[in-house]
Amino acid sequence: MAEPIKLVERDAIEDFLSQYDVFLFDCDGVLWHGNDLLPNVTDVLDMLRQRGKRVVFVTNNSTKSRTDYRKKLTSMGIQAELDEIFGSAYASAVYIKRVLKLPEDKEVYVIGEEGIEAELRDEGVRYCGGTDPTERQPMTDEEYRSMRPDPKIGAVLCGLDRHINYKKLSRAFQYLRNPDVHLLMTNIDSTYPTHGTLFPGAGSVSAPLLFATGREGKALGKPNAEMLDAIEAKMQFDKRRTCFIGDRLNTDIQFAHNAGMGGSLLVLTGVSQESDFRGEAAPIKPKYFMDSLGGLWDGKTR
Repeated sequence: MAEPIKLVERDAIEDFLSQYDVFLFDCDGVLWHGNDLLPNVTDVLDMLRQRGKRVVFVTNNSTKSRTDYRKKLTSMGIQAELDEIFGSAYASAVYIKRVLKLPEDKEVYVIGEEGIEAELRDEGVRYCGGTDPTERQPMTDEEYRSMRPDPKIGAVLCGLDRHINYKKLSRAFQYLRNPDVHLLMTNIDSTYPTHGTLFPGAGSVSAPLLFATGREGKALGKPNAEMLDAIEAKMQFDKRRTCFIGDRLNTDIQFAHNAGMGGSLLVLTGVSQESDFRGEAAPIKPKYFMDSLGGLWDGKTR
């Protein structure tokens, strides 16, 4: 496997840009940290659009719906249409509705936040749990006695939940004792980059259930095919002329590889660093890498 090329010089950057017509972007750790936009991001995106490139946003963060992400992008001065935004919550809802074809009398128990609930509602999928305030309380003695498998539950869907607690895990565990209940994860990112550092990600939320049930579960975000299916259902593009830009090797860059995209660019403003892909033993390597996305800016677009 060829060693990644670091993009520094303008000639190399122009050659890189000329190879692709479509650029897919991860968001957290690439465009921003938390609510802080990274330098020159809007300049880069404006430059790409002015050159006739297609720009698409693909995120594993399930806490926001596509509508919420559009609002966030707009608030940061980034132009985006709803059909240019794809999240793991959306991919999960599409999978449950159109692939799993969950019966209408079944519900999804959600461990997660508003983003998952919104996408399930838009797909007409019934759910419970999620942001229900009663689920954020300690377990009671009565709940220990009464909490058992429920025939109305058809799936448990886990995403990033910043209010995770023992009650939610216990209820999901009880539902999953029924072997017919599906265990689904929006994604299995171990960490979540925000505010200039790392915090536990969605994979850290589902890990206790995987351990307790002995199941493998099914992840639906990057780098899995279900995310690509959701994108291809909305837009057609030549994968060979497409580049994925991300900050994490085992999701973003692996997604580019799995999808057969022509290129991948790792930016070092998020999770993965240069030491993670150097050497023959590194299992995943980007085609290109650079210190930050802002380095693509030609200094002309405003």
